[in-house]
Amino acid sequence: MHFQGFRLCLGLLLISVNAEFMDDGVEMEDFDENSEEIDVDEDELSSEIKYKTPQPIGEVYFTETFDTGRLAGWVLSKAKKDDTDAEISIYDGRWEIEELKENRLPGDRGLVLKSRAKHHAISAILSKPFIFADKPLIVQYEVNFQDGIDCGGAYIKLLADTDDLNLENFYDKTSYTIMFGPDKCGEDYKLHFIFRHKHPKTGVFEEKHAKPPDVDLKNFFTDRKTHLYTLVMNPDDTFEILIDQIVVNKGSLLEDVVPPINPPKEIEDPSDRKPDDWDERAKIPDPSAVKPDDWDESEPAQIEDSSIVKPDGWLDDEPKFIPDPTAEKPNDWNEDMDGEWEAPHIPNPACRVGCGEWKPPMIDNPKFKGVWRPPMIDNPNYQGIWSPRKIPNPDYFEDDHPFLLTSFRAIGLELWSMTSDIYFDNFIICSKKEVADHWAADGWSMKIMVANANEPGVLKQLMAAAEDRPWLWLIYLVTAGLPVVLITSFCWPRKVKKKYEDAEYKKTDIGKPQTKGALEQEVKEEKAALEKPVELEEEKKQSDGEILEKEEKGEPEEKSEEEIEVIEGQEEGNKSNKSGSEDEMKEADESTGSGDGPVKSVRKRRVRKD
Repeated sequence: MHFQGFRLCLGLLLISVNAEFMDDGVEMEDFDENSEEIDVDEDELSSEIKYKTPQPIGEVYFTETFDTGRLAGWVLSKAKKDDTDAEISIYDGRWEIEELKENRLPGDRGLVLKSRAKHHAISAILSKPFIFADKPLIVQYEVNFQDGIDCGGAYIKLLADTDDLNLENFYDKTSYTIMFGPDKCGEDYKLHFIFRHKHPKTGVFEEKHAKPPDVDLKNFFTDRKTHLYTLVMNPDDTFEILIDQIVVNKGSLLEDVVPPINPPKEIEDPSDRKPDDWDERAKIPDPSAVKPDDWDESEPAQIEDSSIVKPDGWLDDEPKFIPDPTAEKPNDWNEDMDGEWEAPHIPNPACRVGCGEWKPPMIDNPKFKGVWRPPMIDNPNYQGIWSPRKIPNPDYFEDDHPFLLTSFRAIGLELWSMTSDIYFDNFIICSKKEVADHWAADGWSMKIMVANANEPGVLKQLMAAAEDRPWLWLIYLVTAGLPVVLITSFCWPRKVKKKYEDAEYKKTDIGKPQTKGALEQEVKEEKAALEKPVELEEEKKQSDGEILEKEEKGEPEEKSEEEIEVIEGQEEGNKSNKSGSEDEMKEADESTGSGDGPVKSVRKRRVRKD
């Protein structure tokens, strides 16, 4: 039991710590599990790790590291949002190229969103357009919410390859093919994957949203670490979404998007109308029912309780609250600015019983019946719920290969955020997962190594957690003190048992109390003993004399034998003549008081009488 309690407390501590520092939904792994923990400060670690700008090893459509410190190839938008006030419609949010605030690498830089509550828009042309055919699409980049996130996004848009594409006019309604990345507002944490599918008959584009991930995304928005977001679309119409190289969502473009790619084969006829005589009422009032003659609808639901009278001392004309007579107007009160000063109101001390107009309480009216309504019966003319007839869908199509989306030739970030310093880095668009993994190994993995090495020890984490949550100190105290208590209680019972045995040994020195009935039995036993032969009487005298002598000496061993003798004497008294002398019973009562006296005094009387 002691060890179970210890394990329980230890588990409680681990749960408390994990709730503060670990993700509840996704299993996080270090990039290099075999590497030893580096116990150095950030500056020393940064000087030891040799960062080198990542270089792609295969065919790519776009890469960007921002390590040059310049926004070469990137275009700031000069557009304005539609249907928005002029003051906030301009994309005037500021972008900068900076190092990370924490866990920085020498020479590593990223694109940072710097303005709060402003629209930001920036874009760049790909080295060549991506055409959806027989090659997979891999889109990957890094995000770090350096100051957390209140409301805002960090998603990207892959801009469609259209004739009217102009990066200087990039805004929220610019045509895109795919939107991908994290987004958060309130307590809604999202990871978007939206693609625009073109209707083959009407030519209208419709947004298709992938099902949300089944994991808790909150930690990726709040831990202030750099996370790697990866989208993989395969020519077999499947997709995968990864965070930090761990799959968090996957599915089929045909089955796991909303609304579905293919429309229904049949639709409701928009020209169909419900007939005027169509009866959809399942129940109707019974036409044969008649209101009873004694049904009074005028009776109210509640009436005043006539059995209650106004309490004595009730003051009808006194207010419940009065101005505080002790209150004084403050010296700095300015009636021109603060208005006329009025003393605060306090409960009226005269209203000990009650004040104001007295009204008796309301009770349910036993005569109330309400408005009479006829009972409901099944409608004999019920025809069911009407619905329009189905007709073939004139816009029906069947797209068995939705992977073939509109090609795109630019990447853009069109964002609004209430939090600044959102960090973006190491964009790559390619067709081979190996290329993206190698790109991540040269960039993102280096940041993770630095972040893991700079993680505070367990003691510092516990202290930091307790600063914001003081109740954790109680858990720490219980966890630290419980082992000591358990070890002490585990070793203590041996001493307690020994003391208990000593106490039991000493308790035999005290005669056990007897009731009046037991003393009556003793008297009967004495009478039976007097009638026995002289030999037995002399033997008993000798035995009683020894007992008395040992009792006076206080020997505990003989006390247990005396108790056995009392029990045997009681059994012999039950078998002997049950008649007894009332004088002897009175004598026994007088010698023992209330009948609850100790056995020792009774034994002495017996010896003297014998």
